[in-house]
Amino acid sequence: MMEYPVNFVALPIGNREDITRRALAVLESVDCICCEDTRNTGMLLAHYGIRKPLLSLHEHNESHRAPEVASRALAGERFAVVTDAGMPGVSDPGYRLIQELKAREVPFTVLPGPSAVVTALVGSGLPSDAFFFGGFLPVKSGRRAAVLQKAVEASYTSIFYESPFRIVKTVQALAEIAPDTPVCVARELTKVFETYHRGSAASLLADFTAHPPKGEMVVLIGGVNAPRDSGELSGA
Repeated sequence: MMEYPVNFVALPIGNREDITRRALAVLESVDCICCEDTRNTGMLLAHYGIRKPLLSLHEHNESHRAPEVASRALAGERFAVVTDAGMPGVSDPGYRLIQELKAREVPFTVLPGPSAVVTALVGSGLPSDAFFFGGFLPVKSGRRAAVLQKAVEASYTSIFYESPFRIVKTVQALAEIAPDTPVCVARELTKVFETYHRGSAASLLADFTAHPPKGEMVVLIGGVNAPRDSGELSGA
């Protein structure tokens, strides 16, 4: 198998056992691991008995760290790039580094692995033949309401990340727009307290008002124009 100078490696989104054997082999073979938080990555590596130099690469330093990584890769070093969970570059650091590698023609590859988006989509029970991932919902209520309105009217399932501190307001906004729209809030995926909250926007609002949920969350909205039987359609 070809060895690439830079390897973007997906890490578990919760359960440590979800890491792939290929990911472990790459992490063991590279010269340095770029990571979002050296403490979090250090604990995962220690769990698997891997000791490698760690280089912080996060949203605040990626723009100036990317040229350094590219130069060192061109000089012969091999890197793995990871984030705290999931795939680097998807609502996480990694995109700026990829642009730098492309510009300087540094070969890189991507190792597939755990994805909160796809895991939540399948577990939600909402139509999965077509979907839209919008990253984190806007913080400002006006912009958030506009995004949610579009999701409700869509012909596909919309997926967003949301903070536990805003989830009640988000579900409330959905209930005000379309109380009967199907919604799923996937919480703490692959972890001990993993929960899928499925129902109408109005029913979830009642549940969350009484018992505000905690943890990392993915919000899925079934558009009113989305097909209700995606089983007839083929896909990967």
